[in-house]
Amino acid sequence: MDFPSRLLLLLEVVELGSFTKVSEQKNVDRSVISKHISRLEDELGVRLLNRTTRSLSLTAAGNEMVNQARQLRSLLNETERLAQNYHAEPRGLLRITSSSMFGRQYVQDAICVFQQSYPEVDFELRLEDRVVDMVKEGFDIGFRIGKPKNSSLITRKIARSRVLIVAAPSFIEKHGEVTTLAQLESLPATIYTGPGLMIDKFGYRDADGQLQHFQLNGSYKVNDVEMVVKSVVAGNTLAVVTAQMIQNEILEGKLVPIMTHLALEDFGTFYAVYPHRDAPIKTKLFIDTLKAVVGEETPIWEKNIPGFETLYQG
Repeated sequence: MDFPSRLLLLLEVVELGSFTKVSEQKNVDRSVISKHISRLEDELGVRLLNRTTRSLSLTAAGNEMVNQARQLRSLLNETERLAQNYHAEPRGLLRITSSSMFGRQYVQDAICVFQQSYPEVDFELRLEDRVVDMVKEGFDIGFRIGKPKNSSLITRKIARSRVLIVAAPSFIEKHGEVTTLAQLESLPATIYTGPGLMIDKFGYRDADGQLQHFQLNGSYKVNDVEMVVKSVVAGNTLAVVTAQMIQNEILEGKLVPIMTHLALEDFGTFYAVYPHRDAPIKTKLFIDTLKAVVGEETPIWEKNIPGFETLYQG
């Protein structure tokens, strides 16, 4: 590793907060990271980090070097981006981050299609159900629900994410037809939860077009969206799910849409986000490929729900 690389490594250590997190991300031993930082300090002749068993902090010199490293990273990224725009064919590494389910279902398919047309592009796909700092963590494209709070990122709409309420036929046989909000809120439900997150409230429009909300009775909480559908198929709970979460369960009669007279609010919109408006051609082409996989107008996942265009419209 040369001097500029060690300087950028220092920046990663500071941004991620520990040698351990950097070593996990790079899949190398923690001691390797520590040795490179020590060598950087020897080369510069100054201490950059104050180390304790539990924390790291920058020295005054370290703070100056980190500022220089940020400028270096920006310069290198900009140089690479400009050079890529002169390639006749896309090439190089494309780093992508996506939510787990969307990544497994659609980003992976898009990568397979893309690789057939552009074999000189390499991929790194990171599936995580958290908001990733695109710039800090060095990703080229991110796929997520909702526009990012970071207004410096460029967004491109991929597809809508509508919701529906489902239950198994055995659940309906046990509890009867669900026709009122009072029933919906009292019956046992499966809900998705995550760190600091519980999705149990959903919006709908009343007869006057005003936005209202209902809250599910979360008798089963789980942090995996695919488990939500599986638990409902078992017949013990109902759930509000996105159309993307449905595979063949409705077509095969394992699940039934209920309360279809409610005008449900969409869960959100899938967006592609990327750091630069003048993105490399490989970035733009990959987003085009993903949109073709998902569907330009109606997302492909809605085709698993017969008559969905007329349901939950109020």
